[in-house]
Amino acid sequence: MARRRQLYEGKAKILFEGPESGTLVQYFKDDATAGNGAKKGTITGKGVLNNRISEYLMMKLTEIGIPTHFIRRLNMREQLIREVEIIPLEIVIRNVAAGSLAKRLGIQEGTRLPRSILEYYYKNDALGDPMVSEEHITCFGWASTQDLDDMVALSLRVNDFLTGLFLGVGITLVDFKLEFGRLYENDEMRIVLADEISPDNCRLWDVKTGEKMDKDRFRRDLGKVEEGYQEVAKRLGILPEAGVRDMKGPETVQ
Repeated sequence: MARRRQLYEGKAKILFEGPESGTLVQYFKDDATAGNGAKKGTITGKGVLNNRISEYLMMKLTEIGIPTHFIRRLNMREQLIREVEIIPLEIVIRNVAAGSLAKRLGIQEGTRLPRSILEYYYKNDALGDPMVSEEHITCFGWASTQDLDDMVALSLRVNDFLTGLFLGVGITLVDFKLEFGRLYENDEMRIVLADEISPDNCRLWDVKTGEKMDKDRFRRDLGKVEEGYQEVAKRLGILPEAGVRDMKGPETVQ
């Protein structure tokens, strides 16, 4: 049986041709990076956990009417997604001061923000994903004003929903990153949520202790990285019954 054709490999995922036109297979790796690739490592079982966590959250968002690229999970490391034209922007939603915001503005990490802040970053590893403004985005044609309006509206809805969902299992959603794409269907285009939502691109802290359960454990050499990801999955009720030791490489679609 012929292997699928690889279309793209990023820091945490690989994209392959899908079984049908307009679809892709997204494979989750155990590779971990920080500082735009300056620090590299492996988090055992991360791909399995991120696949399950992202599937769970994407499905929950679909239930409240958020359009996403997610179709279904295929196995422990792969999911079937709709092929979209990725908009080269990262939207970061911040609820609590942490990471670059705390460092950049001299705010004590852990400070609750008066209101949620949205920031835009241009997706370009060579440039270090610089922060940009709406003026930059529309001037250089990365997205239209209408695209931005749609992305902001969706981001705020996602934030409201996920903040409550995580709070319900004792987790503070400190901040997180979203990516969007243009989905073309029947001569129409709409903006949909793409990429993933997982401890790789969310800061998740225990409500009571402030314990970090996300990639900051890797970034800051805090140890017990795998346990942090597993704790998130456990609280969401989706920790794989067989654990996280499974397939180590991409498999062929039947």
